Amino acid sequence: MELHTTICALATPPGEGGIATVRVSGPDAYAIVSKIFAPVRQGKSVADAKGYTAMLGHYLLHGAEMDECVALFFRAPHSYTGEDVIELSVHGGTAMADGLQEALITAGCVPAGPGEFTRRALENGRMSLTQAEAVMEVIAANGRQGAALAKSALDGRLAKRIGKIQTALQTLNAHLTAWVDYPEEDVPELSDEAFVRTLTAQKGKLDALINGYSAGAVLRHGVDCVLLGRPNVGKSTLLNLLAGFDRAIVTPVAGTTRDIVEQAVQLGSVRLNLFDTAGVREVGADGDAIEAEGIRRSWKKLDEAGLVLAVFDAAQPLSDDDLELARRCQGRPAIAVLNKQDLAGEQDVPHGTLEPYFKKIVPMCAKDAVGLQALTDAVADLLGTAQLDPGAAQLCSARQLSAATRARDALAEAIRARQDGFGLDAAAVCLTDALQALCDLTGESATEATIDEVFETFCVGK
Repeated sequence: MELHTTICALATPPGEGGIATVRVSGPDAYAIVSKIFAPVRQGKSVADAKGYTAMLGHYLLHGAEMDECVALFFRAPHSYTGEDVIELSVHGGTAMADGLQEALITAGCVPAGPGEFTRRALENGRMSLTQAEAVMEVIAANGRQGAALAKSALDGRLAKRIGKIQTALQTLNAHLTAWVDYPEEDVPELSDEAFVRTLTAQKGKLDALINGYSAGAVLRHGVDCVLLGRPNVGKSTLLNLLAGFDRAIVTPVAGTTRDIVEQAVQLGSVRLNLFDTAGVREVGADGDAIEAEGIRRSWKKLDEAGLVLAVFDAAQPLSDDDLELARRCQGRPAIAVLNKQDLAGEQDVPHGTLEPYFKKIVPMCAKDAVGLQALTDAVADLLGTAQLDPGAAQLCSARQLSAATRARDALAEAIRARQDGFGLDAAAVCLTDALQALCDLTGESATEATIDEVFETFCVGK
């Protein structure tokens, strides 16, 4: 990355809006903006502007006065990137924002690449790699708890949590190294009990981080959820309830839904990317070809979904089609929804029949929203989000998960080595591997290729 260049990019979404903001960062930020920004008040100048101040003016394109513009000034190192930064805001829309960027590039700016502002913040020591990764997680988070989870990493809590593990392991490694390499210094021998106890404690902390990754990902990005059931059990009614409007057609005619209907909904703290599917039943070789294709797609969605809501009619005995659905849900993250409880009476579907196949069973009446809170709680409990503290630091990328897993596995290998009677030198190798993996996680020893991989997912302007 060319840190000596001065970059610019649109920092707000393109298109119509109240304002459009273009960010400028680099050593020549003030000199370049001085060429294209004319302050409204006489005696004011960009070159003399102090950090954390604003100035009203107009921007110039090829010498012609264009839109009214507000400039916000940040002086190095007290800025997002650690460099001199100026943010210029004009009226929203394509024309003014494009004109402002053209003016800046003509005056000497270089268009920023994806994530280049945040990458400069990383290179200038303004944030760690885990914080940099959290930037896009905050932007992409769905729901308040997901945003809180991402923000905890952005605030540096994940780096601090990993740092405590590193400190404990580094202290242990230093003691071990001193005892092995400098026997003449009377370094106290490290007891097996103390060695294994420390490794076990730190492994437990990594286990907790790793186990919380999936639930954290659900809070931040949501989960694909498929609604399955035989025809006319109320899948589309449930979809409409969760969506809050009539998204799917509901009729008494079985097989109304032929193709997959998609809708994103917020259920408690979890975003569900819902897929309402054709009713699953055995249609036979001579059945409706269109319905058969819809059923094939329904079963395919079952294999792809991260959550299954299998809907049953509580007012009717379980059919062979119901039992086939239950069998296919076994071992999956699936909840049985016993719908139409208002019609069930004494013929309620016995829970015991479905319990071997489902982790949760929820009685409901989707027509009247009865049981909706119970379904919300069941989803949160099944996906692990109910046990997750959004304010606590969590792993927020596959790269971080991989590094944490390598560190955890290295500690487990060190513990096994001592328990199997191998010497401390063998365990020390595993301990070194664990520390290296943690350094990879925090970015202390990340390669240029790793950093490139992180920032290639960023948007331009961040």
